[in-house]
Amino acid sequence: MTTVGQEQEQEQPTRPALEMVGVRKVYKMGDEEVVALDHATLMIGADEVVALLGPSGSGKTTLCSIAGGLLAPTAGSVVVGGQDITGYNAKRLAKFRQETVGFVFQSVNLVPFLTARENLLVVDQLGRRTGKAARDRADQLLEELGLADRRDNLPSQLSGGQRQRVAIGRSLMNEPLLVLFDEPTSALDTELGEQVMELIRTEMKSRGTAAVVVTHDERIVHYTDRTMHIVDGVLHA
Repeated sequence: MTTVGQEQEQEQPTRPALEMVGVRKVYKMGDEEVVALDHATLMIGADEVVALLGPSGSGKTTLCSIAGGLLAPTAGSVVVGGQDITGYNAKRLAKFRQETVGFVFQSVNLVPFLTARENLLVVDQLGRRTGKAARDRADQLLEELGLADRRDNLPSQLSGGQRQRVAIGRSLMNEPLLVLFDEPTSALDTELGEQVMELIRTEMKSRGTAAVVVTHDERIVHYTDRTMHIVDGVLHA
């Protein structure tokens, strides 16, 4: 029998992974102002995969950097998983990034002298897992990503697609609410790019994790739930 309290708990709506309202980013260039992001408003559901499509210099990386706490907005509010990070200082933002968001950068940014497994473990040196728990988590992710037999390989011994999968695994080590992908397929051919996008979608959906995929490649948007366009800092559906 379901109690009233249980019914209320079941009916409680899932909190959005990301809520950006009226976000603006302005840079000073001498006496002039350059608007990189102009009153952007965006809401992303808890397990939604959204493509952010736009040309180079359109503001898409700026938007992602603000959502991930790497840049502070000039105006507007940013809430991630119910956590309003708009006024956070540098220390609180660092803790927020460690615990709440994952990043996969365009250049992958794996540490070249660390193995695939060690590239995942380096995340948890500052995270909530240590020792065996961290090693078990890394091994689990590498297994799920089809890299169990490559865990002791250096990045130079991996293919482009394998390096991208290691980067995805690294972004998931701390079980983030939101993962931000910056041009994840830019260095890959069409077939490999589609494999990586299929992997991103599968991994995000299986974990109930939200993702923003920054891209200029329209071929990959059918792997996402929704596409937003950005031009000259202005966000459009």
